[in-house]
Amino acid sequence: MNLDELKTLVVNAVEDLKAFDVNVVNVNGRSSVTDVLVFASGRSDRQVKSIANNVVIEAKKAGLMPLGVEGLTTGEWVLVDLGDVVVHVMLPQVRDYYGIERMWDVDNPDYDDGSVSDSDE
Repeated sequence: MNLDELKTLVVNAVEDLKAFDVNVVNVNGRSSVTDVLVFASGRSDRQVKSIANNVVIEAKKAGLMPLGVEGLTTGEWVLVDLGDVVVHVMLPQVRDYYGIERMWDVDNPDYDDGSVSDSDE
């Protein structure tokens, strides 16, 4: 399965269970661990767990074994590692608090890489 097919599989899997605020961030060349991060929110810890479990189920149906799944116990933030794609399913307040995607999504207007521009000097 190529990267585009894997991204599509993941997005479809999270959207099938009504995840919202789905954001796909390409980190190829900026991360040594993965090429794509997918962020999605669920309305409750139960929904977050269900969304993440659906990603695992759909990946297995496609012949992919997740490298790891973390956070299913609490369900506030579940990470599914599919190698080239890492999926973060979170409660909205957890997603806002940690702001992980803002660190990676340079196209996001809230992104700040810490560099000093000419206008800052």
